[in-house]
Amino acid sequence: MKWITRILLLLYCIAEVPSVFAQIAPALFQEMQWRMIGPHRGGRTVGAVGVPQQPNVFYIGVNNGGVWKTNDFGRTWTPIFDEQSTGSIGDVAVAPSNPNIIYVGSGEGLQRPDLSVGNGIYKSTDAGKTWQHLGLTDVQQVGAVVIDPQNPDRVFVAAMGHPYGPNAERGVFRTLDGGKTWQKVLYVDENTGAVQVAIDPKNPNIVFADLWAGRQGPWENGEWNGPNSGLYKSTDGGQTWKKITKGLPTTEQGLGRIGFCIAPSNPNRMYATVDAGQYGGMFRSDDGGESWYSISNDGRYWGRGSDFAEVKVDPQNENIVYTANVVVWKSEDGGHHWTDFRGAPGGDDYHRIWINPNNPDIILIAADQGAIITVNGGKTFSSWYNQPTAQFYHVSTDNAFPYNVYGGQQESGSVGIASRGNDGQITFREWHPVGVEEYGYVAADPLNPNIIYGGKITRYDKRTGQVQNVAPEAIRSGKYRFIRTAPVLFSPVNPHTLYFAGNVLFKTNNGGNSWEVISPDLTRSEWDIPASVGIYTTAALKTMPRRGVIYTIAPSYTDSNTIWCGTDDGYIQITRNGGKTWTNITPASITSWSKISLMDCGHFDNNTVYAAVNRIRCDDLHPHIYITHDGGKTWQEKVNGLPDNEPINVVREDPKVKGLLFAGSENAVYVSFDDGAHWQSLRLNMPATSVRDLVIKDDDIVVGTHGRSFWILDNITPLRQIAQQRITVGNPYLFQPQKAMRIRWDMNTDTPLPQEEPAGQNPPDGAIIDYYLPNDYAGTVTLTIKDMAGNIVRKYASTDTPYHIPKVNIPKYWIRPQQILSSKPGMHRFLWDVHYTPLPLPPVYPIAAIYGNTAPLPTSPWVLPGKYIVELEANGKKLQQNMEVIMDPRVTTSKAQLQQQFTLAKQCYEIGKTCLNRLNAIQEKLMQSNNNDNVALKALQGNNVGRRGMGSETSYNALLQQSQNVLSMLEDADMPPTVAMQNAVQQLTRQLQQLEQKWQSLANL
Repeated sequence: MKWITRILLLLYCIAEVPSVFAQIAPALFQEMQWRMIGPHRGGRTVGAVGVPQQPNVFYIGVNNGGVWKTNDFGRTWTPIFDEQSTGSIGDVAVAPSNPNIIYVGSGEGLQRPDLSVGNGIYKSTDAGKTWQHLGLTDVQQVGAVVIDPQNPDRVFVAAMGHPYGPNAERGVFRTLDGGKTWQKVLYVDENTGAVQVAIDPKNPNIVFADLWAGRQGPWENGEWNGPNSGLYKSTDGGQTWKKITKGLPTTEQGLGRIGFCIAPSNPNRMYATVDAGQYGGMFRSDDGGESWYSISNDGRYWGRGSDFAEVKVDPQNENIVYTANVVVWKSEDGGHHWTDFRGAPGGDDYHRIWINPNNPDIILIAADQGAIITVNGGKTFSSWYNQPTAQFYHVSTDNAFPYNVYGGQQESGSVGIASRGNDGQITFREWHPVGVEEYGYVAADPLNPNIIYGGKITRYDKRTGQVQNVAPEAIRSGKYRFIRTAPVLFSPVNPHTLYFAGNVLFKTNNGGNSWEVISPDLTRSEWDIPASVGIYTTAALKTMPRRGVIYTIAPSYTDSNTIWCGTDDGYIQITRNGGKTWTNITPASITSWSKISLMDCGHFDNNTVYAAVNRIRCDDLHPHIYITHDGGKTWQEKVNGLPDNEPINVVREDPKVKGLLFAGSENAVYVSFDDGAHWQSLRLNMPATSVRDLVIKDDDIVVGTHGRSFWILDNITPLRQIAQQRITVGNPYLFQPQKAMRIRWDMNTDTPLPQEEPAGQNPPDGAIIDYYLPNDYAGTVTLTIKDMAGNIVRKYASTDTPYHIPKVNIPKYWIRPQQILSSKPGMHRFLWDVHYTPLPLPPVYPIAAIYGNTAPLPTSPWVLPGKYIVELEANGKKLQQNMEVIMDPRVTTSKAQLQQQFTLAKQCYEIGKTCLNRLNAIQEKLMQSNNNDNVALKALQGNNVGRRGMGSETSYNALLQQSQNVLSMLEDADMPPTVAMQNAVQQLTRQLQQLEQKWQSLANL
C-alpha cells in the first residue's frame, strides 16, 4: 500500500503546483506591436461636440472606438482615449466656460442589438491629453453628459443602466464638485434609465431629463418598453422633478424614448421626437416644456425612435430646427415643413448634431458612418473616410499574397483590404467592397482568391466586380430562420465545401449552384427565460416560436465528417458522419440564450473544441470559455486570469503549437500558453475595443474589431517558442527567427499622397529578429548576420551611433525607422533590412547629404535567398539561430538570374568600398603639409559630379557615384540585369583598374 500512497501524494502535489505558464512574464513579448491596417471608413458614432471658442476643434465618441479629436475641421482625426480601459462611448461634453475640461460617458448610449457597455465617467482637464476615471462604474450605458455653462464642476449624467437587465445605478446623476462625488437626483426604479438630460442655457436651475424604460432581450431583436418612460423637468437645479405629460403620448399608448432640445435663443421654445407608435411624431412646446403639441407625424422625421432621437435648434434662430434620422432633416418654419439636409438615398443613420453657437454654419454630425463637419451650412462636408472606426462582426483572410483581410462592416457594406500596400503604406488603393451585405461573414475561395462568398449569400468576382446571388432556394421560402451574422465558411479539409447556416446547416460543393441541408433544426425547442428579463417575463415567452439560429460553425481540421455547431440560444451539437446524425453535447452549465459566439476545433486532434460563450444578453459580463478534449463528453470552463467583466467573443488555437490559445473579449486580446489554464493580456499597444473575431494567418494574428477596424500582430513566433520551450527570464535568449521575406520597400513613383491622407501601416520589411535580455542585464549587445560559410553580412551593436534623420518635407513612409540595437532588459524586436552593410557615404554625396543612412536608394546589395546565421552576443554569451531568407512569392525571376543580379550588384558594392577607402587615404595625404597642393592627388580624388551623371572625369569620387547609380539600377527590381547594366559594370571595373594604377604610382608620395 505504500506505493499507492506515494502515487496519490505525488498526484496531489502535481495538482497543487501551478503551471509554469501561470507566471509568463510580459517582458518576454513586450515589444511586439499591433498595427492598424484600416479601412479608414467611419463606424457608428453617437458622441459629438465642438468648441465654440476654437471653431476648428471637435471631439467625437465612437461606439467601441474611443474618443477622437480634430483641430482642422475634420480633415484629420486623432485618437485621444486609447490608454483607457474601455472604448465604448456614449457621449462627450466640453465645458462651455473652459474648453480644456472634457467629460466622457462610456457605454454606447443606445438600445440596440450587438451593443457594448462601458464602465462609467471620465474627465480630462487638459483637452484630452490625460484622463481620470470618476466612477459610476455600474451604469454601463451613458446616454448624455451635460455641463453647467458657467460652472464646469456642475455636471449632470443621463444613466441608462444595464441594457439587458435591471440595476439600481441608473437615472439622472449630478455632481457639484467636478465628479469627486455623485448624487442620484432622479430615479424611478431599477428598470428605468435616463437617456438624455439638458440644462436651460439661460437659467441653469432649469433642467430637463428623459427617462426611458427600455430593455433589450436575450434573443436577436428582442426589446421592450416599460411603464415609466417620460419627460421630466426640474426648476431647482435637480433637487426636485415633475413629470410632464400635457400633450405627450402616455406609456399606455406606447411611449418609449423622447429626444428633445431647448432653443438657446428662446428657451421657451422646445422641440421633441417622440417614439410612441401611431401616437408618435415631432412635437413642439412654446412654454418652456410645460405643454406640447404635435407638428408632424411623418415617420421620416422621427421613425425608429429607439435608434434615433436627436433634434437640435439653430442657436440663433428658434424656428430653424434639425432632426437626425435615416436622413438629417431641416425645418425653417418651426417644424411645420421639412426638407432633406443631409443623407444618402439608402440612408446613413444619423445620431447626433452639434451646432456652433457663434456660427451656425459650422455643424458637426455623427452617424453610423462616423463624423462629418460642414463649415458652410451644409453645402459641403468633410469626409468620413478618414476615421478607422469600422465595426466588424467577423474577420477572415485569403490565400493571396499579400493576403487580404475581409469582413462585413456594420451599416457600411463589406471590406476586402490588403495586409500590405505596394507604396509603403495601406491606403484607399488597397481596399474595396466585396459584394457582401454589411453584417455577415466573408469567405474567400481557398483555391481562387478572386472569388468571394458571404452574406446570405452572394458570390463576388474580383475580376469583374459582379455579384451573383447563390442563396439556397429555401431562404426565399421563409422555411428557415437567419440572422444578420449568418455563418459562411469553407471546410479546412475540403476546399470545395462551403458551409452556410440558419437554424439548419447548409452545404455546397459547387460554389452555391446547389445546396443540401445536412442538419435538423439545431436550436432549442424549449427554453427558460433568463432572470435578467425581469418584469418583462410572461408565460407567452416560453411558448413563443423558436428564435434561435446556428451562430458558429467549427468544422474539423483533420476530418471532413466532423462538424461542431453552436447556437445563439445556448446549444452545442456535433456530427461525426457529415451531418447524417447529430448529438447534443451542451455542457449543463450553459443555459438558455447563452450565445455560443464562436467555436474553433482543435488543430491536433478530432475531439477538441474551444467555445467562446457570450452571455451579455443575459446581463452577465463574466467571461466564459469552455473546452473539451473528448468530443464533448466532459467540459471545463477555463477563464483564470481573464477580467471578471469582459465577455469573450472568440477563442482560437494556434495551428502550429498545441494548447497556445488566443481569445478576444469586449476590450482586448488575451493569450494562454497552457491550453486555457491561465490567461494574460496581449493587448500591448491596441486600444480598448470590442474584439469580435480573430484568425491566425501564417505567423500573424488578424483581428476584426467592432469599432477600430482591422489590426494585425505580425510574427507571433516568439509566443510559439514561449509556449514550446518555457523560456526563462533569467538568461538572454535569441528567438528562432521566422522565415524572412525579401520584399521590396517600395515607394510610389507618382506624386506622393499628402501626409494627411489616412493610411494603414505596412508590416516590417525585412527580417524580424527577436531577442530577450534579463532584468539584471547591463552591457554591450552585438548582433551579427553571417552567411553559411561564416562570412559577415551585417553587424550591429548597441553602441552604434544614431544616424541622421532628415528634416526635409518628404513622405513619412519613405523614411525607415531609426533602430539602434537595445541593451535594456526585456524583449526586443530588431529589423534587418536583408541587405549587406551599407556604405558610409561621405556628406558630399548628394543623396547622403539629404537623407543620411535613411536614403531610399540602396548603397548595398540585397542578400540572396537562402540560409543565414544570426548570432547574438550578450553578457559574454553567444547565442545562435539559423534563419532562412525567401523571395517575394510574386517574383518569377529564376535563381540563376537572381544570382547574376547579385554578382553584378556585389561588384558595384566592392567598387564603392574600394573608392571610399582610397578617398579616405587621399584625404589623409592631402592633409599633410607637403601634399596639400598636390594636383595629381586632387585630380584622383575628383569632385562631386551630381547624383545621376556618369561624369567624364576619371576620379574615385566620380567612380563612387557611378557605381552607386549602377547598383541602384540593378537593385530597382527583382529582374534579370539588362545588357546595358552588364556593360556598365564592366566599364566600372575597367575604370577602377585605371584608377588603381594611378593610385599605386602616387601612393608612395
